[in-house]
Amino acid sequence: MTHVLVPVAILEGGTVSPGLMNLLGTVDVTVLGYHVLPEQTPPDQARLQYEDHATDALEDLTDEFRTAGGAADSRLVFTHDREQTVERVADEIGANALAISGPTGDVERVLVSLSGDVAVERILSFVAELVGDRDIGVTLFLVTEEEATTQRLESAAERLRRDGISVQTTVVASDSPFEALIDEVPGHDAVIMGEKAPSFRSLVFGEESDRVASASVGPVLVVRSAETLDT
Repeated sequence: MTHVLVPVAILEGGTVSPGLMNLLGTVDVTVLGYHVLPEQTPPDQARLQYEDHATDALEDLTDEFRTAGGAADSRLVFTHDREQTVERVADEIGANALAISGPTGDVERVLVSLSGDVAVERILSFVAELVGDRDIGVTLFLVTEEEATTQRLESAAERLRRDGISVQTTVVASDSPFEALIDEVPGHDAVIMGEKAPSFRSLVFGEESDRVASASVGPVLVVRSAETLDT
C-alpha cells in the first residue's frame, strides 16, 4: 500500500486542508507533528513543556484524516532540524511520498511534473493509486526541447488512460523549470512531482517560500525515488 508522510508544524497552528485530506483518502497516511526548537532548547525539555498540547492537536488532526476516509497514524517530534527530521521519519516508515500542505478545496485536477531526472514510472504508479476511479483530471507537465522526450510524455499519458484516468499533456520550452511549473499551477488544485525535479527542495523546504506563496501553490506531493527508499 502506498504510504504518504504529511509534516505539520503542530504547535504553530499548522493545518491540512480538507481537500488534501480527501485526496489522500486512497493511501495510508502518517501525520508528522513537529515543532522546531531554538538551538539552546533540549528536545526533552520541550517535550515536558509542550507534549500534552501537541499530542491533543495531533490526535485531532489525525482523526480528521480518518473521517475523510483514509487510514492514518501519527508521530510527534521536537527537533532542531526540520528537513533532517522529515527525511529520517520518511525513511523509517518507508514513505513513498511527502505531502506539503497548502490551501485547496475539492481537488478536481492535479498537475504532475515529469521534468528533471525523476522516476517517471514511480510517479505514474503513485498517481494511478492516488486518483483511482475518482473524477480527478491529470495534467502531465514537462519542460523540454527534445522531441523524443515529448513522445515519452505521450506514452506516460497513455499509461494513465489505460487506468481510466482523464489525462492531458503540456510541454513547455524553458530554461527555468521551476518558473515554468509555477506558471502552470493556475487551474490545478494540487501538484505532484519527483524529488529529483528541478528546485524541488526550494518548493518543499521553503527556500523559495515568498515566490511560492505569491503564486498560491496548493498542496504539493513529492514522490520519493527508489534510491531514497533503498537507502
